[in-house]
Amino acid sequence: QVQLVESGGGLVQAGGSRRLSCAASRSIFWFDAMAWYRQAPGKQRELVATIPGGGKTNYADSVKGRFTISRDNAKNTVYLQMNSLKPEDTAVYYCNAYQSDSGHYWGQGTQVTVSS
Repeated sequence: QVQLVESGGGLVQAGGSRRLSCAASRSIFWFDAMAWYRQAPGKQRELVATIPGGGKTNYADSVKGRFTISRDNAKNTVYLQMNSLKPEDTAVYYCNAYQSDSGHYWGQGTQVTVSS
């Protein structure tokens, strides 16, 4: 069973930065893509950023230029560097991994709260 464990959430002031980490229980080479999603109170879960195994990263328009997704294959970890944070970035952030034969895997989520 694949496990994804997020860390790095917390309280940060507007304009600040935070780095989220997602550690996988197996080699991330196995996944076709990894991603970060977020869900704010009363809203649907939305895609924030994706990083395919060998392709181009993609970002939601709302975070382009501020967030960066990256991966460390040796550590089986994916990161989300978040800069210039805004109160509207407040949400629970979820790590996601997708494998074409097995489907989607999710972490438990980590809360990020941006104070104004």
